[in-house]
Amino acid sequence: MLELTHKNVHNYFKVNGYHLSAEQLLGVAYDYVKEGDGNEKAIGEFLMDWFDNKDFIEMRTSGTTGLPKVVKLQKQAMIQSALATGDFFELEPGNKALLCLPVKFIAGKMMLVRSLILGLDLDIVEPSTQPLALNTTHYDFVAMVPLQVQNSIEELKNVKKLIVGGAKMDSTLEEKVLPLKTQVYETYGMTETITHIAAKRVGESVFTVLPNVKIALDDRGCLVITVPSISEEPIITNDLVDLIRENQFIFLGRIDNVINSGGVKLIPEQIEAKLVGKINTRFFVTGIPDSILGEKLILVIEGEKQDFATDFFDVLDKYERPKEIVFIPKFKENENGKLLRKPSLV
Repeated sequence: MLELTHKNVHNYFKVNGYHLSAEQLLGVAYDYVKEGDGNEKAIGEFLMDWFDNKDFIEMRTSGTTGLPKVVKLQKQAMIQSALATGDFFELEPGNKALLCLPVKFIAGKMMLVRSLILGLDLDIVEPSTQPLALNTTHYDFVAMVPLQVQNSIEELKNVKKLIVGGAKMDSTLEEKVLPLKTQVYETYGMTETITHIAAKRVGESVFTVLPNVKIALDDRGCLVITVPSISEEPIITNDLVDLIRENQFIFLGRIDNVINSGGVKLIPEQIEAKLVGKINTRFFVTGIPDSILGEKLILVIEGEKQDFATDFFDVLDKYERPKEIVFIPKFKENENGKLLRKPSLV
């Protein structure tokens, strides 16, 4: 069997209803780069890069595993990632898919690669916060960020399988999608791992890794990912996890966010999970410098300052109770809608 290369275009592949060859796709790419809008230019540039003679794509990371940097992603590794996704989610040639994410990011790029390699029938729409508005097409496979999911609850009845990434889904959003017939998966991954390497059904706590992914813990308790088809070296993350089995883990929180208050280590994500549903706006907990404790735990709430009862703190352990409440009119986010904790305080 011949090995797939980035020059291959699956016979079943369609884009916006049309079968296109690699040569025809390059023609579209040229037009997009020359005359397209922002997202079309990004699609055009990626397709031209994908079909050139280099064996890699250059991407800027988001900083999940350290400072943002430019990395070279091997095209063959991107193909293997697409095949693993197809295997894990049982995608078949001819399945209808939707690309509603910006192609300048890895998640958008990989929806294109999956479609080319797996033979998906891909619709491309302008990225927006309401990607399914006025769209009655039935889709087998869609990828979104949480904000898009939040604004598409009614329309998700037309989606069979939905993967959600870019930022964590909060419990309130999970409760909204749980009753749906749509199979909704929260994914785990980053640019360095060529999008997701693990996924879990919404409502569950355990992530299961994709085929050919190996996981372990380092001496900090952070996840170490080994995927030979993607990277020769293990990928060391800053994500604290519990290993359940050799192919499953529970995400606890980011080690960067851990608060050391008077010698007690607190994981903000675990405290926040206890407070979900008790505060009717966005919030997070974090630590700020304190002369006595080293770091003082505070609760940060989005919106105007207000007085309210704090009896909901009863669900928290002694050391998890915030010493102060801070109100901020508007939180800062990255382009995927991911909350930026420290920058929001500045």
